[in-house]
Parts: sequence; structure tokens; C-alpha cells
Amino acid sequence: MSSEAVASAPHGALPNLAEVPEEIRDQVWLDTYYQGDSVRQLTVRAVVMGSILGMMMSLSNLYIGLKTGWGLGVAITSCILSYAIWTVFLKFGWAKQPMSILENNCMQSTATSAGVSTGGTMVSAIAAQLMLTGVHMNWKVLMAWTAFLAFLGVSMAIPMKRQLINREQLKFPSGIAAAETLRSLHAAGGEALIKAQALFWSMGIGAVLQWWQSGMGGLVQTMLSPSEKVAPLGALVMQWGPMPKISSMLQSLGLSAESIRFPLTLPMELELHAKLFGKDVSKLGFVFPVDPLMTAAGMIVGMRTSLSMVISGFALFGIVGPWLDDSGVLREMHASGALSSATLSGSAIRKWGLWTGSSMMVAAGLTAALFQWKSMLAGISKLGALFSGKKQVAAHDPIAHIEVPNSWFVIGTGISGLGCIIIMYTEWDIPLHWGIVAVAMAFVLSLVACRATGETDTTPIGAMGKVTQLFYGAMIPNQPIPNLMTAGVTAGAAGAAADLLTDLKSGYLLGANSRQQTIAQSIGIISGTLAIVPAWYLFVPDASALGTAQFPAPAAEVWKSVAELLSRGISTMHPTILKGIIFGGSLGFLLTLTEGLAPKKFRSYLPSATGLGLGMVIPFGNSFSFLLGALITLIWTKLNEASCEQKMVPIASGIVAGCSLMAVFIMILQAAGLLPLG
Repeated sequence: MSSEAVASAPHGALPNLAEVPEEIRDQVWLDTYYQGDSVRQLTVRAVVMGSILGMMMSLSNLYIGLKTGWGLGVAITSCILSYAIWTVFLKFGWAKQPMSILENNCMQSTATSAGVSTGGTMVSAIAAQLMLTGVHMNWKVLMAWTAFLAFLGVSMAIPMKRQLINREQLKFPSGIAAAETLRSLHAAGGEALIKAQALFWSMGIGAVLQWWQSGMGGLVQTMLSPSEKVAPLGALVMQWGPMPKISSMLQSLGLSAESIRFPLTLPMELELHAKLFGKDVSKLGFVFPVDPLMTAAGMIVGMRTSLSMVISGFALFGIVGPWLDDSGVLREMHASGALSSATLSGSAIRKWGLWTGSSMMVAAGLTAALFQWKSMLAGISKLGALFSGKKQVAAHDPIAHIEVPNSWFVIGTGISGLGCIIIMYTEWDIPLHWGIVAVAMAFVLSLVACRATGETDTTPIGAMGKVTQLFYGAMIPNQPIPNLMTAGVTAGAAGAAADLLTDLKSGYLLGANSRQQTIAQSIGIISGTLAIVPAWYLFVPDASALGTAQFPAPAAEVWKSVAELLSRGISTMHPTILKGIIFGGSLGFLLTLTEGLAPKKFRSYLPSATGLGLGMVIPFGNSFSFLLGALITLIWTKLNEASCEQKMVPIASGIVAGCSLMAVFIMILQAAGLLPLG
């Protein structure tokens, strides 16, 4: 089969390699899938395009990670963006020939490596370390740490690729989706153009909305008197004739016209001036902003998780919050130094609730990992097969010149692992032998995480990190920073390895050269590190920027709470927090256990333990915006399921990317003094 036929052939037109006997599978793949060494793959333009897109997406993922604790996939978004950009280049004569499908595959590998692999621990372990110490890590150390962790993940993926993808033929669903996306784009059909247009238009809309929210807000407020700065739009329009009557009507409904900030300042913020259990609900944290970024994220996350977030958020802020104030818990926490103020507020309630939410998410993650015990045992039992398989050392190996040799694994793991060990020893006084154990655990748990990703498309990064935190909590007690950073090695390497194996699956289906793809991934690490480390200091100038409404940093809160619990001991906590931890952990365990045992058709009706936990860690307004996004997707699906399936992900991803990148641009302007703080 020719390379052109492979590029455009639907997946079903090629042989199903899972049904091919293993002893001839590599030869069949070489004869039918592989596109030949002459097809352009690792080119300068592919790497440059991937690096630029990956750097942009790394900033986007850092921003949304600090706001929600989650990150968005880069592969499919980068494929659509690259296709659209290159189409424009060809149209205006700035490029002479289109990228080949394998060039775009290498581009995707570079972009994914830059956009995902370099920022995993930035929003978790690194942010938690800053929250605990109040001091930023030296930028040179952070640069080296970020790069070493990502290279460790790339290196550990090398032997796993041939075992999990070639031999066991694990699905890696996102890799299949990326391959099919590239096939459809290079088929030059109308669907490719529709997706590209949807992505670009939504990026523009997201950028404009973010400018209204952060940029225009700052400019408008400089034109108003101090008394008017609370509500720019309300202050500007209150002088309009009918407004006094409208204001009176709104006040009779418990709303304040001055608090409506749309369209000059987003989000559209409605403060309810009503009572709940005798408390002003605005003091409880019930502010309802329509944040476009959070709404778009909710479109992707879906109804089950988003509704769970709102339910737990309402329970925390609307029921538990008033009780905390009436029973004097907030005053007692303030007296113990756990709260800076005893005044009732949404942030004070959230500081109590993050323990319940954190324990719920940790228990859910660990319980979900236990349901993959067969994959774990299979992964651990086949450790030897990664290196001692006869096929890899056989004299006749038809794809030996294509596959990455294990010598690359030895060299890459040796250098990056040694770099991590040295930094742990010199910066955080982690003994050398425990640093070595952390790297060894990273390899074993990376295999577990990669197998889970291959089978379920879900990477249990949080669970892998918590396993390491619990282990080092016993081995190195009462030391929260070593606890965080050793767990960061595991989570960082596991996340990077799983993401990169997903890309290698895409390349395997498209007939790519995995050596060239691995090189592209390595280049992406360099570009991603150069982008994300300066952005980290720009987004978070000091520890006070975290745990706020702008950057709740829920993932970091979870990591921090576990480290504190293991180092300080549960006896130092307020009794109500201990009860919350027990309740949250028990509920997370029971919900996840029920979900795992229940028939598949009933699972969608169960609350999401992760969503319930997250709703207690982030501000209620964020959960509300998530729910709005999920409702949009639900209604869209009911009205036109085909249209939603085709356009929803590009539109939602584009809004997230546009909002995030404009937020970065605004922060740069503010740091340079060219734009006032809004």
C-alpha cells in the first residue's frame, strides 16, 4: 500500500493489527502502515510550528490549571490550528507545499510535549510548595527541574511504547482520535474546514471576552471615581432615564443593578442580596459570574461532573457555611492561626471545605486505581518484558531501524533521573537514597499510569502522586516539602509518559517513524520549558496570588493539604475538619466503589466524586459557570447531536485558548505598566 493511500485510508481499510499474530505483526505493520523513510516527518517547519503552538497551549494550560486544577488536551487542537494556519500560508503564497500528514504528526508530538509535559507539577507540587513556604523557587532551579521531569517521562516511555502499543495493542483512545483527526484533515474534506473555522472564530471570541473581563475593566475603572469602581457598568448607566425605576424593580427581587458588570467588565456578576439561614448570601460566597473560560471548560467536562460541583458547592457555602459561623468554628480557626480573619466570607468557608474536598478526591482517585488492579499487576509483572523480550534482541527485527533503542532509555533516564536526584538533594535536603527510590518508583508507577491510560484514556496522576506522598510520609515524616517534591517526580514523569505514549499511538496508526517522533517530543520539552517557567512567575508573583478567586489552585490545595496532614498530624486540626476529612474520604470511596460495581447504564446517574470534591475547593461562581457550559452542551446535543459532536470540542477549546492567551497578554501589559490593574 502506498504512503498516499495510508495517509487517506480510513482506519477500517487497514488490517486490524490486534488480530495479526504477534510473530508477524511488526512485518505486517511495516508493509501496510509504515509510510517509508522518504516521507517528510521530522522537518524544521513541523518542529517550529509545534513549538510555537505548544508554547501557546502551555500558557493556556497553566492558566486554566491554576483556575480549575485540570488541563486540556493539546493534540487535536494543535492539529486543527496547524492545518488552518498552513492553509492560509498556502493561499497567500507564504508556503510552497502543504505539510504531510506525518509532518503534522511530528508537529503534534512537539506541541503536546511543550503544552502538557512541562506543566503538570507546576499547578500541583510546585504551587503547593510555594503555598507552604511563601518563597518562590529560584528560576534556574525551576527551569532545570521542569525539563528534567519532562525528559524523565519521555525516556521512560521508550521501552513502554513497544510493549504496550506494538505488542499488547492497547487502545489509547485519545491517540486514535488524534490519528483520525489528522486523516480527516488531510482528506481535504469540508469537515476539516468547518472544525478549523469553528476553532479560530471561538478563539477570537474568547480573546475579546477576556479583554472585556480583565483589560477593559482596568481601563474603565481608571475613568471612574473611587465610589464608582465597585460596579463600572452600573455606575455608568444609572444616570440614564429609566434606570432608577429598573433599579427599584431589581432591588425588590433581591438584586443590585450596580453589580451587573456586563458588557464592559466580565464576568456578568450578580450578587444576591438575600438571606439564607439568617446570613447574607453574598458573604457566603454566592456570587454568580458568567466566566467564559469556565463555561467553555464545562462544555467539555459535561453535566455529571459540573452538576456535582454545584451540588457540593451549595452544600458547603449554603449549609455548612452558616453553621461554621454560628457555632464559632471560624472564630476558633482564626484564634489558632488557620484563618487570617474570623469574618464570615466565601474564602474562609472554602479554607475549611478544602480538607473535605481534598480527602474526597484523594479517596476517589485511589479507589479508582484499585479497580485497575489487573492492569497494575500486568504492568508490574511484565517489567522484565520491556527489556528482555526476544523480539527486541532478535537478529531479524524488521522495525529495529524505526523503533527507539533501549540505549536511549538508559541514557535519557540516567541523565534526567540524576538531575532530579541532585536537585532534590541540594535544594530540599532529600537524602540521595530516597531520591533514587523516587526515580525508581516513578518508573514503576509510570508503567501503571500508562497502562491505565491505554485501557481507559484516564491517567491517574493524582493517585500516583498520593501513593508517593503516603509512602514518603512514613519514610520521611514531618517534612512536607520533601514529601511534595518526591511525589512530584512520580506525578510529573507518569503524566509526561502517558501523554507521549498517546502521541506515539497516533504515530503508530499513521505509519510514522517513532525515533523521529521521540526527537520531536524532546524538542518540545525545551520550547515548553522556556515558555512556562517565565509565565509561572508572571501569573504568580508571590504566594498571595494562589488560593484566591482568580487562581484557586485546587490541585495545589489538595497536594498541600495531604503534605500538611502527613507532617503536622491530625491532632493539630480542628475537630470539625477531622470529621470533614473522614466524611469526604468515606463518600469518595463509596461513590467510586459504587460506580465501579454498578452496571454501566446506571453510572451516569451517580454523582461524580471528583466533581463533588472539586466543588468544595474552588469558588462557587466557578462551579456555576461550569454548569452553564454543561447545559449548553446538553441543549445543543438535544437540538442537533451531529452538529454538537462536530463543533463542540473545537469551539470550547478555542474559547479556552483565546481567553487564556489574552489573559497572558493582559498580564504582560500590566507588568510593563501599560495597562492598569482591573
